[in-house]
Amino acid sequence: MNTPTQITFRHMAVSPALESRIHEEVTALEHCFSRITSCLVVVEAPHQHHQRGSEFHIRINLRVPGSEIVVNHEPSLHSTLAKSETGEWEKHLEAHPEHKDVYVAIRDAFAAARRQLEDYARVLRGDVKHHTATAARY
Repeated sequence: MNTPTQITFRHMAVSPALESRIHEEVTALEHCFSRITSCLVVVEAPHQHHQRGSEFHIRINLRVPGSEIVVNHEPSLHSTLAKSETGEWEKHLEAHPEHKDVYVAIRDAFAAARRQLEDYARVLRGDVKHHTATAARY
């Protein structure tokens, strides 16, 4: 791994296992695009008074030549139907249970970073079509 990586944990204890997993993900990104100059990863657990459970927020800043790729991974809330105590169906905003696992949040955030990095690499190689402006006909 050649990319200097800085990992910050907010509202949670530092975890060597999580740091190891993040370094593995950064190494995988290097295989996708070898010209990453630096990587900053912030893993944030929500405050304890959060009512929806503990969904982890992951922010990844990748510096590449000529640009910076930023991924803000926050789990989306989906309306779910559930029967209430009265037997009626009610909608609830609740994150999916898998979004409450920090390892899943890291995996999803790095998957989004990988897609953005691949798009950036395609632009650098010139694989993206550039459309010429055509004069409007009236």
